[in-house]
Formats: sequence, C-alpha cells, structure tokens
Amino acid sequence: MDAGKRTLNEIFNGSRILEVPFFQRAYVWEKAQWERFLTDIEYVCAPGNANAYFMGSLILKQQMTNASDPVGDVRLVVDGQQRMTTLSILLKVLSLKTGSHKKFEKRFMLDEDIGGPVLRHSFNDEKAYNHIMELTTLEDMQGSDRVTQAYCFFKQNADPQKLNFDTICNRIVFVGIDLNYDEDEQQIFDTINSLGVRLTTAELLKNYFFGREDIEAYKKDWLEIFEKDEETRDYWDQEITTGRFRRTYIDLFFYAFLMIIIQDAAYKVSTEDKNQYSKLDRLFDSYKAFIKKYRHGDKSAIIKEIREYAITFRSAISEKPLQEELPAEAGISRINAIMFALDTVTLVPYVLYLEKNVADLSVRNEMYAFLETYLMRRLVTRQTTKNYNHLFTERLILNQVRTKEDLAQAILDKDASVNRMPTDEEVSEAFHTSVLTNRYAAGVLYLIESKIRNRSRYATQLLGISKYSLEHLMPKKWRNNWIFEGDNVLVAKRDREILTLGNLAIITQALNASIRDADWETKKVGKGNLGGLKKYAEGIETLSEYLDEPVWNEELIYKRADYLAQNALTVWPV
Repeated sequence: MDAGKRTLNEIFNGSRILEVPFFQRAYVWEKAQWERFLTDIEYVCAPGNANAYFMGSLILKQQMTNASDPVGDVRLVVDGQQRMTTLSILLKVLSLKTGSHKKFEKRFMLDEDIGGPVLRHSFNDEKAYNHIMELTTLEDMQGSDRVTQAYCFFKQNADPQKLNFDTICNRIVFVGIDLNYDEDEQQIFDTINSLGVRLTTAELLKNYFFGREDIEAYKKDWLEIFEKDEETRDYWDQEITTGRFRRTYIDLFFYAFLMIIIQDAAYKVSTEDKNQYSKLDRLFDSYKAFIKKYRHGDKSAIIKEIREYAITFRSAISEKPLQEELPAEAGISRINAIMFALDTVTLVPYVLYLEKNVADLSVRNEMYAFLETYLMRRLVTRQTTKNYNHLFTERLILNQVRTKEDLAQAILDKDASVNRMPTDEEVSEAFHTSVLTNRYAAGVLYLIESKIRNRSRYATQLLGISKYSLEHLMPKKWRNNWIFEGDNVLVAKRDREILTLGNLAIITQALNASIRDADWETKKVGKGNLGGLKKYAEGIETLSEYLDEPVWNEELIYKRADYLAQNALTVWPV
C-alpha cells in the first residue's frame, strides 16, 4: 500500500486507465451537490487564493495486466467514482468553453492509438460519459441519467471567468491510497465503509461475478432478477432489522442462499468453514472463499442457482403480511409475520429451502403450522433462540427435512434438549408468569386473535399486526387511581402480574396518557372526546368479553390468562 498527497495532474496522466467497477451503481450526484461543488471550485480559482483544496480520499487498486494489453497500468477505482466523474465533466465543459482541447486530452484521454477516456466508466454510465468526453464542441443534450444532467448543469453554469483549468488540476488535492492487486479486498471495502461509503454485499458480488465481457450474462442472471425496474429494485432494497442490524432484502437473500448451499453434502463443507461462512459481516468474503475452495472457482453454475432461488425468495419472503389482515390458515403469510414481526429471521434460510424444494403447497403449509407451534410455544415460555441457526440450517437443511413427519421427529427428538418443544403445562404456566417484551407480547396476542377471531361476527376486519398497540389493562401506574388494600407482598405481586399476558391487550390506537392511567371505568369508556378501551378494542376477540367487567383485578388477570392459555393450546397444538 502506498498513500500520499495526489493532485489531478498526478491522478490523470493519459497513460493509465482508471476503471470504475463495471457494474457499480450509477453516478448519483445531483443539482444541490453540483452547485456546492462549483462554488468550491470557484473559491479554489479565486484571485489571491494560493491554498490547496482537499477533496477527500481516492483509493485505487492495481489490476493484473499482460503483455498484450494496450495499457500496462490499470487501476480499479475503489473509492472516488463520484468526484472523479464530476471533476472530469466540469473540466471537459471548461475546455470546450475556452478552447483548451489539448490540455484536457493530455490528462483525461488515452493516447490516440488506444483511444477513449482515462476514466473507464460503469455499465450504467459508460455510453453517456464517453460521448461527453469525446465532444469537440458544446452540444445541447438531454437525458434522464445524472451524467448527462451534470454536463448540462456545468454547460449552463460554469463561468470561464471564475475558473482556471491549470489551477484546478494543480490545487485540488486528494489523499491517494494505491493498493497492490494482491491486497485483501475485504479490508479495502471495510475501509470504505469506515469512511462512510455504503457498499452492500450484493454490490460487491455483482462486480465479483460479472465483468465487461459478461454483459449478456449480467442482463439475464442479475439485471432481470434484481434490477429489472423500479418495483424490483425497491423490493430488494427494503431494509429489515435482523438482531442489532439493519439489512436489505438482497443481503438477507444472499445470506440465506449461502446457508443453504453450504449444507449440500456434495460439497463436504467442513464444520469450521460453515462457522466462518455464517458470519453476516463477512458475507462477501465467505462467497469468494466457498467458490474458490468448494466450487473450484467456477462462478457460472452458482449464478444459475442464485437466479432460481432469488425468484423463489421474492415470491415468498415479505414483510407485507405485517400490514394486512393475517389469515387464520397456516401458511407463508403467518410465517412471514413471525419472522419479521417477532425478529425470527434465522428461520429465513429454511423457509427459502422449503419454498424451493417442496412443490406441494399443502405439505409446506403443514410444516409451517408445526413451525408456528414450535416457535410460539418457545417464545411464550421464554426459551432461548441462540441455537436456532444450528437447528434450521445445519440440522434441518443438512438432513433435507421436507415433510411434517420428519420435522416433528427432528424437533420432538428426546435428545433435543436445547431446542425442545415446550409442554402444554409449561405453556399454560407461562401465560401467568412470563414477562415478555412489548413486541413479543403483542405478537402472541395478535397471532391468537387471528386464529380464533369470528370474522362473521365483527363488521371491522382485523388489521395488520403492525397496526396495533399493546395496552396494560391495569396500568403500571395503578397507584395513582386504583384503590388497593394490601401489604407489601401483595403490592409486589400486583406489580409483577400486571406485566403478564393476562393483563395485556392489543388495541388499534394507543390511549391518551390521562386515559391510560385512569381508573377502570374511565379507562373503558374514555372521557370527553378521548376514546377508551371499548372504542379502540372493538372487535378484539381476546378482550371484548372482559370489557363489561365492573372491576379489573388480579382475579380477572388470572382468569383471562387461563382463557388465553386454553386458546393458545388449541391454536398451537403439539
């Protein structure tokens, strides 16, 4: 690695190629950034100003070349694409306005026998960028791409009286970092991320799988699947929370796909490598290592598998069920709700595996019903989720578990102590004792509600799970408005019981603070124009019959916990 101060004269010298990764994201700067940039450049060129102007870092990586290559020095632009593009377009416009063609060509165009710009651009912008670089006169241009729009902006706004070509090339300074071709690429991208440039696993993989010679394969196996249109891009770019991190669907897909293929017995992936490959923060590195070690460097076959699994992923995996009425019938909608509303995305690889490899919908739905029972019983009884990754990938996928019978056998195995299925007695007890997070408690109540709700009885439909708030029927601040006679032991007992499921309910809108902590009667009916439980719990089967109770106390909390437990055992039977 070599690092130091670099001017434009040193970066662009006409005898080497600066290559933007061919399938890198398109140039994205727009008017607000061009305006600020132009103001800064005018300041650099202002009379009396002799100071250098720092424009951040530029990271270039040496590429392998051979004797037949027309240029022996090719550098990959790892960081700096946006600024290099903007500077070269501005200087091209300035050279056309001032007749400085030779100055521009000396730095920014390759020798005549090679031809073309020094900055070799990406697939998305190459055509528009090259056209601008090869102009001999200023032209009127139109286009929706940002490269063309940048040219039009500078054509209209760049004032030759305020700008000087040589001053810009001499005084704009970068911290240049030049890397050898054999330096660890993952470390390079980690460095970029630390500088605030966001690169997803998908972007890294796209440029790993495809090069300038692979355009047709890229269009068929990547563009068509991940970037076909705005709707497609929006789907894959959606972000979800996975543990402490935010991940896009496309990154979640690539993680799930890798977890599936490394369990294929044909590749005999070692346990040590499986553990390494399962690290989300090293996903790109894991793909490269797996393909090199277990696929003999063959990228083409795995690209075909990625295409097939990605189509399945998009048709099955979605947070959309969180916004809609959840069906009572077991299926992918309920599993999606559990995965995304209750942060159980460790299940995604196994669900993707089933969707791809179990053709019979009824068989899949039987398995999803059993998985729901298993997951919700464990959630209610507060069992650990730490071993789920091992269970759903290394056990179920590795052993090709594709039927309910095999799934039940794997989970109900008497030796499966860590991942065991909670008993009816444990589930019933948990409704009286478990203290869950608000998110989990609301999920439990909603999933029961969606199963037992008599849809013909209520005029209002059940909303999506994300539309409900969790309410404590007896408020945490019960001391303010609730009469109670008892010693400290009973007070402590009440403080704990109000946190359990028997005292919790889902309602369509959070109550006003003055209602939330009011006495029971006020809390039910509200006051003034402030609604109460009866207004916001209309049609909620798991609560409605208790809203006519004249009092609410520990006895009724216990009674309702029993009611919920009985329904849970019906909804989630072993």
